[in-house]
Amino acid sequence: MIICRSKMEYPLRSQRQRAHKQVMVNGENERVSLLFMKAVVSRGSVDAVSQQMASHPQYLESFLRTQHYILHMDGPLPLPYRHYIAIMAAARHHCNYLVYLHSAQFLRVGGDPQWLQGLEAAPPRLRLLDHINKVLAHQPWLTACSHFQALLKSGEQCWSLAELVQAVVILAHCHSLCSFVFGCDTDTDADFVPSSKSPNGVPPTFCPFDAANGNANVPQSLATPSEHRTRRRSLDSSCDMVCLKERIQKSQEEREKREERLLQTHTLQQTDAEEEDETMCFTDPTRFITDPDLCYQEFARREEDHFQVFRVQDVFSLQDYSWEDHGFSLVNRLYSDIGHLLDDRFRSVTTLPTMHSPDLKRAIWNYIHCVLGIRYDDYDYGEVNQLLERDFKLYIKAVACFPDATKTLVCPLSLAPLKTSERIHVNLLIMEARLQAELLYALRAITQYMIA
Repeated sequence: MIICRSKMEYPLRSQRQRAHKQVMVNGENERVSLLFMKAVVSRGSVDAVSQQMASHPQYLESFLRTQHYILHMDGPLPLPYRHYIAIMAAARHHCNYLVYLHSAQFLRVGGDPQWLQGLEAAPPRLRLLDHINKVLAHQPWLTACSHFQALLKSGEQCWSLAELVQAVVILAHCHSLCSFVFGCDTDTDADFVPSSKSPNGVPPTFCPFDAANGNANVPQSLATPSEHRTRRRSLDSSCDMVCLKERIQKSQEEREKREERLLQTHTLQQTDAEEEDETMCFTDPTRFITDPDLCYQEFARREEDHFQVFRVQDVFSLQDYSWEDHGFSLVNRLYSDIGHLLDDRFRSVTTLPTMHSPDLKRAIWNYIHCVLGIRYDDYDYGEVNQLLERDFKLYIKAVACFPDATKTLVCPLSLAPLKTSERIHVNLLIMEARLQAELLYALRAITQYMIA
């Protein structure tokens, strides 16, 4: 017997599907609005990086949770140290955006303004991090046990193991974030300087920068009108706007009072010329680096094999190390809970609901690890060439290994048809894969130190 479905059933199903999809979209918009509200109330603005990531609210929440934990929550390092280490990390890639952002935050948490004159003005303990900063940023496979021995056994200026682990996490976090900033062209945006006040006293909706195509300077007012209206309605429906304005204004007034007290404490009475010079210290990353010619070099050249490939296998040795089996447990033991937060980031970025297939995501992740000297014995690297076109691989490698070398990265033809959110997802994958690679090398070296 053949059962014929009613003709009305199909339109009804379609309507239910559209209604379900609309509920999901509204839920994601509400989630973004809530995250932005929290940022505005706490900092008075929404930074450009969060605006870019807002197309993936699930990941953004995980990212902000981790970043807040390492920069602001309990930990062995003082708050000014944390932001200064972030400045040092961002300066290795000449990332003006992050250098300025963390310089401002460094002053807000009570950092000594004299340190911002350059690396030479920083305490000796911070200057000792310069070498490991260089190695992790450009050639992480050179990270060795001896680098950590020098820091842990340097007399009065020695670091504790817990302090060093937090410092390494901050360095790796900011190095990889530089890749995202340049990949999304945030650093070249004319309005990259964080604003102390949001326009019209309300939190800005995230700007749909068409970053991968180089259209990073399109004003938000020129964004797709329908998208702008949709986001604005979502924001209006998420809270009472009058209440929100009052909270924002109160937050801004409190922040301005704190900054005034800070200026009075340090008696920063400067002339206009001195103020211009101070502004330069925010935007000139070269003050915070040494050996500026050090950069990424090809890990594996066919005619040279100076370094042993870092292999990830099931059997542990000093050459075989993985995040799941070794890195996670070590970092979580030395820096409480950070392993769980980082693991959530890694899982979140690879499970985002996007058009990219799981095979493509894995190919991007493993290709980045490959160019950084990490190979997986259970992966067929022929898939990389099958799934990633040559121009796509060049783009991935540039963003991951030398993001600041080309100020305007050319969008690969294979990415051009994708939506902005899909291209941002590619840059998120690059950032997280690089972060994990740096952590693996650093944590392996620390393991070697501990068992030596």
